[in-house]
Amino acid sequence: MHLFQRTESENLLPYDGVLLYIFDFLPTEEANRTFYSLLEGIEWKPDEAILYGKHITTKRSVAWYAEKGFSYRYSGTTKTALPWSPDLLELKSKVEIASNEKFNSCLLNLYHDGSEGMAWHSDDETSLRPNSTIASVSLGAERIFRFKHKKTKEPVELQLEHGSLLLMKDVIQRFWLHSLPKAMKVKRPRINLTFRQFGMV
Repeated sequence: MHLFQRTESENLLPYDGVLLYIFDFLPTEEANRTFYSLLEGIEWKPDEAILYGKHITTKRSVAWYAEKGFSYRYSGTTKTALPWSPDLLELKSKVEIASNEKFNSCLLNLYHDGSEGMAWHSDDETSLRPNSTIASVSLGAERIFRFKHKKTKEPVELQLEHGSLLLMKDVIQRFWLHSLPKAMKVKRPRINLTFRQFGMV
């Protein structure tokens, strides 16, 4: 099946947003090559946040790449973007073709093993274009990804596979929380790239 057609798959959410999953976005060999290239080539640093007035440094590592030296504020801290690398530009182009969207920034997360996760949250920062699409590429260890409706608490869960693409669209960030729960049996690293629409694309 043509890659673009895979983006027209069934919405995984029952209401209040659109969630599309493309499990075979990248062929296995390409996904492997991209994973190791990013693992070694990205300028990874521990994430920092201000929670309840306290400065927190996470075990998870992050990096942010974008156009024009953007600054991005979340969790009480400000990040300044690094310029696009050739690997990221190539991947961004493929994501844009698959999603029929344009992106100007990418937030990367490196989870060293299953002891590292992400708490419930929405990607609804004011610096992002309202109701814009977020395209999430998963590389490395497979992990469970969960959604929970903010009002009804209805859950949606899926397993993010190596080389997959998840598209979060429409009003999903307004009505749904998402999280990456810890998985202590997972011993391998995972890289997640979230391509975003910062301001006006």
